[in-house]
Amino acid sequence: MIKSLISLILGVTMSLASAESIVAVYDLQGPLSESGMAEPSLLAMDLEADRPLTFFDITRSLRQAAADPEVGALVLDIDDADLQLTQLQEIRSHLLTARQAGKDVWLYSDAYNNSTALLGSAANHFVLMPEAEVSFAGISAESIYLKGMLDKAGIAADVIHIGDFKCIGEELYRSGPSEFAEKQTQELIGGIFDQITGDVAKGRQVPREKVLSLIERGTFTAEEAKEAGLVDDLKYRTDFNKELKEKYADADIDDEYSLPDLDGPEIEGIFDLFKLMMNSGKESRADEDYVAVVALEGAITSQSIAPVRAEILKLLKDKHAKALVLRVNSPGGSALASEVLWEATDEWMAADRPFAVSMGEVAASGGYYVSSGAERIFAEPGTLTGSIGVVGMKFVMAGAMEKLGITTHTVQRGEHADAMSMSKPFSPEESKLVRESMLDVYGTFKKHITDGRGDRLNGELESMAGGRVFTGTKALELGLIDELGGLSDAIAWAAEKAEIEDGNAQLKPEPTSMLEGLFSEPEKMTDGEIVRMGSSASPTTAAIRNVIREAGLSALPLPAHASIERAFQRLDSISESKIQLIGPDLQLRW
Repeated sequence: MIKSLISLILGVTMSLASAESIVAVYDLQGPLSESGMAEPSLLAMDLEADRPLTFFDITRSLRQAAADPEVGALVLDIDDADLQLTQLQEIRSHLLTARQAGKDVWLYSDAYNNSTALLGSAANHFVLMPEAEVSFAGISAESIYLKGMLDKAGIAADVIHIGDFKCIGEELYRSGPSEFAEKQTQELIGGIFDQITGDVAKGRQVPREKVLSLIERGTFTAEEAKEAGLVDDLKYRTDFNKELKEKYADADIDDEYSLPDLDGPEIEGIFDLFKLMMNSGKESRADEDYVAVVALEGAITSQSIAPVRAEILKLLKDKHAKALVLRVNSPGGSALASEVLWEATDEWMAADRPFAVSMGEVAASGGYYVSSGAERIFAEPGTLTGSIGVVGMKFVMAGAMEKLGITTHTVQRGEHADAMSMSKPFSPEESKLVRESMLDVYGTFKKHITDGRGDRLNGELESMAGGRVFTGTKALELGLIDELGGLSDAIAWAAEKAEIEDGNAQLKPEPTSMLEGLFSEPEKMTDGEIVRMGSSASPTTAAIRNVIREAGLSALPLPAHASIERAFQRLDSISESKIQLIGPDLQLRW
């Protein structure tokens, strides 16, 4: 009896000693990639040896930290991060889960803005620098209109819309928004603004009216933020670090908690390069059941969806890939490429394995098209989705060719053989033919949705279509999605359906650095296909890029670089196919 009592006391003592022995630190910097497939930017050709930290990495780590009894606190610094709204919303949900588990959540920042306010509202220790910059003045959305630049290059966009709210393409032939585009943007911005202010007020237990009054002032001090209850304390970084060290003196400060090794190959000479060339492209094989996570990022083109499609077909032959989560962060693009990727997900569904979609910042038009067949669709409150409609367009480059002294002469057989010629706009008859093709695509789009969503739709589909764009919150009301939640929630659902451990998920293909991607060999296809999908870049886009290269893009500020990159992605899609399922490119200004 005495031995048993001693053993019990020793067990409890050891348990207490090991409990709360870890402080997980997250110092996030730059953007968080969804796929981890790093590609050189058009405007920045740096080759990094380290593989990028992905959003999948962070959410998996945060989820584990929230559930780990040995983790007593989480500490975040996002001052150098470039996080999307939906990424912030999912990170915030993990912090709230950690709080509910009795853990301390700390956030330190040199600035009080929308990002830090959102995450700080989930922390029980939100600390600002005493002289912190405060820019909590609301949100705005900025759209870039390229008509003036295209005019200078002698390029015109000939655009046909199906749906009053299908305003995509306006940035190519207008200098500002139409009435429908303005109305839609106002509704979206209003919905997102309500989400941010509501979360901050609820998290900090401050009346929303008080939060709104501070925002309307435009500026206030860090001291006033503390007086209002928006932050807990004001400290310089050195004092903050000192407090943490004293409070968690016996804890392990871990800034790599449950994160992968991001260090890339060590390159010190030519032999290291040869070694990298020999080893690149080799992927480790799973020896236990898992949930496969595949990311679709950016505009949908044959080039962008080819690796995603190939990965899904490859996973179908992997007996350990028991479920699929498609992470969609795309405004859509080519109607043809959207259908090709939808067919691959339909093949997965036919194999009777769980299939979920996790929507990121945007999953609209073609992004919603490829999501519509999933068993369960997850979106964050701030996700932009819907945009069920079609746009037809082509570029007319007669002006550009004229500037270069180029003339054309056409000989043809077939009345409409030159309909897609870059040297002239659509004729009225050609516009009619293109519109008829677009209506066929529109019908297929709506059929995929009704087949996939069935009686989960709340109302007539046409009332949700016509190019209308919704936040995730509104999409849930309409039945366009099934649940408000993030990537982790989609993985947990898929794991439960597949009856495997929900922590066992893998991002496929495995992330690589730019340097490894440069030297990797073409992967040997194991999908069993005889005729495979091509993924060549559009020559039209290459011509457009060359013509406008003199526009001085490198001189633009960094925020504009990202917008121009996205615009070029759209050009890739538009040049590839005359019929587009492309949604909004709403860039929030924080």
